[in-house]
Amino acid sequence: MYGGDEVSAIVVDLGSHTCKAGYAGEDAPKAVFPSCVGVIEQLEDSDDIKAEKESEPVPDSKNGGKPIESDKTKVKRKLYVGSQALGYRRDHMEVVSPIKDGLVVDWDMVDNIWEHAFRDRLLIDPKEHPMLLSESSSNTPQQRERTAELMFEKYKVPALFLAKNAVLTAFASGRATALVVDSGGGSTTVAPVHDGYVLQKAVATSPIGGEFLTECMIKSLESRGFVIKPRYSFKRKEVRPGEFQTVDLDIPNTTESYKLFSQRVIASDIKESVCRAPDTPYDESSYANIPTTSYELPDGQTIEVGADRFKIPDILFNASIVQTIPGMESFADTAPSIRGLPQMVIESINKCDVDIRRELFSSILLAGGTSSMQQLKERLEKDLLEESPQAARVKVLASGNATERRFSVWIGGSILASLGSFQQMWFSKAEYEEHGASYIQRKCP
Repeated sequence: MYGGDEVSAIVVDLGSHTCKAGYAGEDAPKAVFPSCVGVIEQLEDSDDIKAEKESEPVPDSKNGGKPIESDKTKVKRKLYVGSQALGYRRDHMEVVSPIKDGLVVDWDMVDNIWEHAFRDRLLIDPKEHPMLLSESSSNTPQQRERTAELMFEKYKVPALFLAKNAVLTAFASGRATALVVDSGGGSTTVAPVHDGYVLQKAVATSPIGGEFLTECMIKSLESRGFVIKPRYSFKRKEVRPGEFQTVDLDIPNTTESYKLFSQRVIASDIKESVCRAPDTPYDESSYANIPTTSYELPDGQTIEVGADRFKIPDILFNASIVQTIPGMESFADTAPSIRGLPQMVIESINKCDVDIRRELFSSILLAGGTSSMQQLKERLEKDLLEESPQAARVKVLASGNATERRFSVWIGGSILASLGSFQQMWFSKAEYEEHGASYIQRKCP
C-alpha cells in the first residue's frame, strides 16, 4: 500500500484531441496541449559509412524524440510535441495522432507526450509524484498493463492509478451515480456510472466527435467556395496603417496532414464561435433564409456562415445529414447506422438495471469539449423528453462554464486524487515489483 505523503499527485487526461495535465487539488489543468505529434522520418546514409556495412539490415529503432544514430544507417524519427512545436511549419512533417477510438496505437508517441507534459510543461520529476491517469471505458487489459509498465519502469513513479473517464466526470459534479455523455474530439461515449463504477455492458459509443464536425465544417465551407488558408501559407503586409495586404507564400514541402492540421485549427474556431444546436431537427427549407453570421479568417477574408451554423451541430443528433455535405461521401455509407445522442442515451439507460433507470434519467451529465456547443443541453433535454417514458423525470446537467465541461475528466481526477480516503487505493511501486503489471486489473476497477 502506498501511503501518499504530502507530495501532490499529478493528474493526466490524455484525450484524442488534447492532453490535460496538472496537480491534484487544483481547479484546472496547468498544461493543455494537442495530443497529436509531428513526425519527420529521415533515412540517410552518413558519408563515412563503409560500403560493406551498408548491406546489413537496418534495425527499426523508435526512440522518442531523439534522432537515433545506428552505425549502419541513420534511422531518424524525430517527434515534435506541444502546441509550439506543432505550430511551426517544418518540411515533410506529418501530423499523427497516437490515439484511435480511445485506444493507444503508438506507444512511442504517447511516451513522448507524457515526457513533454512532465518535463517541459509541469517541470516535475515523475519519480516524486504519484500519477492518476484517465482511461476510456473501452480500455483493454493489455493497454492498462502496458501503461503500468511504462509508468513504473521508465518514469519510476511511486504509485499509479487508472480511473475511467466517465467516473471522473461524475465525481467532478459530485455524484457517484450518473449517466455521462462525453462528447470529445474523437468520439462520443454514453456511459452509465453507478456508485463509482462504469456499467460496462451499457456503454454506447459513436464515432462523431468534435474533429468529425470540424471536418464537415471545412468541407461545407469549401463547397460554397471558401477555402481556409492555413496560417503558414501567407503573410500579411501593412500597406497603410491599419490596412493589410495578404501575400501568398509558396511552400512546397508541406505535408497534406500538416495542412489539414492547420486548417482544422481555424475551422474548429469557426465552429466554436458561430455554431449552435438547432431547437428542432434541421431541414434545408426552414433554415434556407436564416440570417448569417460573419467570421473573419486569419487571411483577412470574411465569410458568412448561414445554415451551416445549425446543420453541423445537428449531425450529433442525426448523422444522416452528412450525406448532404459535398466531400463527405466516404462517410455516407456508415452514416445511417450511427445513432443520434438521444437514441444512444435511451438505449444505454434501457440496458441498465430497472432500479437505477429513474436515477440515471434525472442525472444526465454533459462533458467533453464538443458538449460546450450552445443550446446542446436544451436540445438534448427536449429530445429526451419526447422519447423517454412518461414516468421519468429527465434532467440534463452541464456545468455553467465551458472550461469545466471541457476539463471535467481532469477536474474529477484532481478531486479524486486529493481525497484522503483515496490514498489507500494507489497501486504502488512495491506492489508492482511484487505482483507484476497484471495486478493493475485488481487495483483499478
